[in-house]
Amino acid sequence: MTPEASLWNCLNGKALDLLFLIHKGTWLWLTRPLWGFPFSFLRVPWLVLLSVTLCCLLRGAPLSPNSTQDEDSFTVGVLGPWECDLLFTKALPHVAAQLAIMRAKRDFLLDLGTQLDYVILEEGCNTAQALATFLSYRGAVAAFVGPSNPGYCPAAALLGQNWGKALFSWACGAPESGGTLVPTLPSTIHVLLAVLRHFGWAHVAVISSYQDVWVDTAQQVTSALRTHGLPVGPVTSLGPGGQGSVGALKQLQDTMVVMCMHSVLVGGSEQAVLLAQAHALGLTDGRYVFIPYDALLYGMPYRNRSYPVLRDGGGLQEAYDAVLTISLESGTTDFDGAFSAARKNGEITVNTEPEQVSPLFGTIYDAIFFLANALNHSKKQGGQHSGKYLQDHIISLDLAGFSQRIQTDERGNRLANYVILDTDGQKSQLIPTHLLDTSTQLVQSLGRPIHFPQGEPPPSDSNCWFDPDTLCIGGNSLTYSMIPLFSQPVIIKMSSACTALCFSTLWRKQKKKETQSLPLGNLALNGFPPVHSKFPPLLPLQMRDLRHENVNLCLGFFTDLGVSAIVFEHCCRGSLEDLLKNEALRLDWTFKSSLLMDLIKGIRYLHHRGFPHGSLKSRNCVVDGRFVLKVTDHGYLALLERQRVPHSQPLPEELLWTAPELLREPEGPRRGTYKGDVYSFAIILQEVLARGPPYCTSGLSAEEIIRKVVAPPPLCRPVVSPDQGPPECIRLMKQCWSEAPEDRPSLDDIFSQFKSINQGKKSSVVDSMLWLLEKYSHDLEDLVQVRTEELELEKQKTEKLLSQMLPQSVAEALKAGTTVVPEYFDQVTIYFSDIVGFTTISALSEPIEVVDLLNDLYTLYDAVLNSHDVYKVETIGDAYMVASGLPRRNGTRHAAEIANLALDILSSVGDFRMRHVPEVPVCIRAGLHSGPCVAGVVGLTMPRYCLFGDTVNTASRMESTGLPYRIHVNRSTVQTLVSLNEGYKIEVRGQTELKRQIHWLIRTRYWNGLPFPSPVHFTNEETEANRVK
Repeated sequence: MTPEASLWNCLNGKALDLLFLIHKGTWLWLTRPLWGFPFSFLRVPWLVLLSVTLCCLLRGAPLSPNSTQDEDSFTVGVLGPWECDLLFTKALPHVAAQLAIMRAKRDFLLDLGTQLDYVILEEGCNTAQALATFLSYRGAVAAFVGPSNPGYCPAAALLGQNWGKALFSWACGAPESGGTLVPTLPSTIHVLLAVLRHFGWAHVAVISSYQDVWVDTAQQVTSALRTHGLPVGPVTSLGPGGQGSVGALKQLQDTMVVMCMHSVLVGGSEQAVLLAQAHALGLTDGRYVFIPYDALLYGMPYRNRSYPVLRDGGGLQEAYDAVLTISLESGTTDFDGAFSAARKNGEITVNTEPEQVSPLFGTIYDAIFFLANALNHSKKQGGQHSGKYLQDHIISLDLAGFSQRIQTDERGNRLANYVILDTDGQKSQLIPTHLLDTSTQLVQSLGRPIHFPQGEPPPSDSNCWFDPDTLCIGGNSLTYSMIPLFSQPVIIKMSSACTALCFSTLWRKQKKKETQSLPLGNLALNGFPPVHSKFPPLLPLQMRDLRHENVNLCLGFFTDLGVSAIVFEHCCRGSLEDLLKNEALRLDWTFKSSLLMDLIKGIRYLHHRGFPHGSLKSRNCVVDGRFVLKVTDHGYLALLERQRVPHSQPLPEELLWTAPELLREPEGPRRGTYKGDVYSFAIILQEVLARGPPYCTSGLSAEEIIRKVVAPPPLCRPVVSPDQGPPECIRLMKQCWSEAPEDRPSLDDIFSQFKSINQGKKSSVVDSMLWLLEKYSHDLEDLVQVRTEELELEKQKTEKLLSQMLPQSVAEALKAGTTVVPEYFDQVTIYFSDIVGFTTISALSEPIEVVDLLNDLYTLYDAVLNSHDVYKVETIGDAYMVASGLPRRNGTRHAAEIANLALDILSSVGDFRMRHVPEVPVCIRAGLHSGPCVAGVVGLTMPRYCLFGDTVNTASRMESTGLPYRIHVNRSTVQTLVSLNEGYKIEVRGQTELKRQIHWLIRTRYWNGLPFPSPVHFTNEETEANRVK
């Protein structure tokens, strides 16, 4: 096969895979996770991923021939970042795969009946590159061991299912809806949860290395723990070499820290830097517990193993006392013993000591041996060797792995024991202290307590964090209940600053069948630590108790499956911002002042109840069905502030309402102030008066406006024209946005001043409603009149167009919905003409030039038609068909009308020139014939008015046998013209192939200016006929 053919075959296969992935892409990125622990979305932009994939397909064509496996061979591809990550390379994937394949072939219990082989496949450290490379391996193997990067597990699982190839992976969780992906380890998230539940540590932080495989792992861990209701705090990533570790550690507020990176015990430099910095900052004093995540993926050697990195007697040895290592329990023979025995038996030939090998070696070995046994079970039960069916044969297995047993339950889930390993800060060995059985999720002590730096473990959190039926408030367990259905519509306000808010104020208060009040305490946010602040201790309860006509009702808080929200009453007319943008709504000062008074009353009420808003803007002012304005989103920033949610910088467009003193805060505005709300009110007042967005007349971008507001002089404020509102109102607005907060009036002062502005014109909601209804009535009448006129105009256009396409009588019948009956006409005259040499002209011209020619010519014809009693039937190419005597009968005038038309057209064509070749004259020939015919409408879609009968055929032949610049007339038409006695000059042509007397229509006595025709060369028959005549 040529290289081009090989590349083409490769691309054919890859294109199908890529289309499958893209077809599934919308579901893959946007819906809930497929896995037992939820993945975050793929971290690679879609277009970038697509581009990288296509490039890799083109470049990788020779690597993955799109050929099928032989029936007697089964090749396993071992995926991993073997070349780009040296610590993964230390797992010796070649040696592990070779050893597993060799032992599977020698096992007398395994009758594979096929040639089992392996190939090491490079995955790449970048997620986009890893997925693109995975696509190119479709035809190279029958099954995969991998992926090792959880970032593209969802995509790989979908592709594997589409290809019919099994994926045995230690990094991916089990999909919920079947498929060909088989996890080779128990769920690491469930292992973490079991340990956290045992010690009562609910507050977790996650720190990852900078590589994609660890960043994606951190996102996976974070999403999974939050889904189980635990408050996961900061999630940060380090830079190369552990850069940024100090900043990441300073954000810690949680008890347990999950480190998603290579363990320092296997050579992980980032973890070494992180622990050293934590020790230097005093964070390893027992307040925090650090857990290396990668140890969950393999069996860390701990029997008779001393780690040199912990023998330095320095800071790292002491820092590791704050680390708890959770790893797979070793069997009767641990990793070091199993590796040494294989070397001694000659099964491993590399000259490498066990201490120099990553324990991931055993995980790779177990995955391949696991797959080989599934292949053996498939064969014994008569199944196919295709990897598509291997996931059906992993039930109730019990095999000898590399250094531990490989067991599965009746559903195919992997079972294993984990141990918690500890050090005392003085020795370099790991000591098992607890055992975790994944079949029961119970943690049991092995008789040796964990050595904590200060002798005591970090304090436990409430057990309610681990109970799905309770909600934690200040460490108290409350029975959780769903929000009931409300009689009025509600709208859910989702948080944009955090992943989840874990509240519920609609709970069941019960104790021994008696209602009791809730104890005072802190309300915890899911994902953030409970801390006390100077805000009221029962802020959510106070939010629920706020009742005012101009404050939107907070109905409570909702949480379920990790998704939480504040629930407010729904206002059907949208926000004030939407109302101002509605150009169809006329707003005069009466209605504007009513809205502004509602706003003032709402903010004034919140301030009197101790609730500065903090994020007041026009989109946070909603309008209900009675046009009553209500302030909403109150207390939101206070909740985030008291829970110390990680701060994210809002967009400049969101800060246009924020007071200057709040913008100058080092971390940006976090909570509201009373004077800050007054400034925000002034900006909303400008929006209402100018009926435009903030600073709508400045012409500056939001970034420039914020920069000028933060750093005066000059003072940067919106500009309002004097004619846009009362002078007193404009003065009040300028006073409210004063630079100094103490110069701004209070809401009580604003209320008094605004009431005096409308003295003598008391404004109320009822007055505004009545005025609005009256305005709506007038607007509706005007709108109905305008729409009626527009409808009538469009109707006339439609009828005119229909009458141009069909006769008037036919059009009226079609509009009335009646059937158009074919009609017989006993006397009509039909005109046909075409362009002589049109085929040659078309061949020598561009298509657009041909269109221009016909359009110009037919426009000329149509202009001539207007002065004659004729009906244009149709045009086909260069053929032009006209009839007279139908659909309106005109006696014997039909012949004269068509004759006059033919002479007028011939006269007009004499001066006609083609635009693209003006030097070439356009020669036409015409044919006329009179007789009976039938007319009727044919078709339902695009109906056509057609003529039928021998008269039509004869007229067409008269035209086709004519000559340039001449009008061919049959004897029937000549007789009618002679009977009219209108001075038509007719010459006899004689007999033609039509076998009848034929004539030329020359002119009438009133005609001049006809183009000069070519000489007529008569045949002998025509000459003899003329002589006899």
